[in-house]
Amino acid sequence: MSATLIDGKATARESNARVAAAAAELKARHGLVPGLTVVLVGENPASKVYVASKEREAKAAGMHSTAHRLPENATQAELLALIARLNADPAVHGILVQLPLPKQIDANAVIEALDPAKDVDGFHTVNTGRLWSTGGGLVPCTPQGCMLLLSRALPRAAGAHAVVLGRSIIVGKPVAALLLGADCTVTLAHSKSRDLPAICRGADILVAAVGRPEMVRGHWIKPGAVVIDVGINRMSDGKLVGDVAFAEASGVAGAITPVPGGVGPMTIACLLRNTLVAACRQRSLPQPVL
Repeated sequence: MSATLIDGKATARESNARVAAAAAELKARHGLVPGLTVVLVGENPASKVYVASKEREAKAAGMHSTAHRLPENATQAELLALIARLNADPAVHGILVQLPLPKQIDANAVIEALDPAKDVDGFHTVNTGRLWSTGGGLVPCTPQGCMLLLSRALPRAAGAHAVVLGRSIIVGKPVAALLLGADCTVTLAHSKSRDLPAICRGADILVAAVGRPEMVRGHWIKPGAVVIDVGINRMSDGKLVGDVAFAEASGVAGAITPVPGGVGPMTIACLLRNTLVAACRQRSLPQPVL
């Protein structure tokens, strides 16, 4: 048995094309150009690469994209003042503060300072609360991307047993909420859970988001399960691997995301979706079907 590969690059391209078409229609009909601003503090090399990618993809989708770069020694007050200006700017529909932040800055305070309507990362407590209750908030990008990839492999997930391995506020908890919203039965497992292999073997859908290279082995996986590997771990030889031992898992699973080329490309794709949605909501326009 060889698992079907769930192609994140192809899915992201398709999503970006739909976003670009919707953005072009917004501009033609309403003179509205969705605006995304990314804030980068410091010189983290990986963050600089991510910010450049986000700027490039936003512009390719027909959006107005800007970046504000603050020095490593910027104060929390300086960053909060910038966020206040961006919150008040009607041309800015989405604000993303690139994490991690330098140690002198409280990331939670910064996230809470964002206008929830412009919080395209979906981390503000208002958006988190809406995700778990009434819906209608901006959904975190990586979990949203996981669900889009899952829909390719399993169009009808209702009734399936989903196991989410990892309980972070960035991926684990929000993806569990989204799976519940899709009528799955959800188990949220973590490092303190007893007998993780047995828990994972019960999953029709397994989402691995623990940040430990190749932790999930082939014998942890139920034959035919859909495996969404969120992990991106760089090894000492420079190779990127996921949280799942891909070679072992692909011989057992029914469908699986590769690393790289799986969940990774979907994060920026869903950032663009959120920016488009945010722009429409702020102008009280109908939300495009994406």
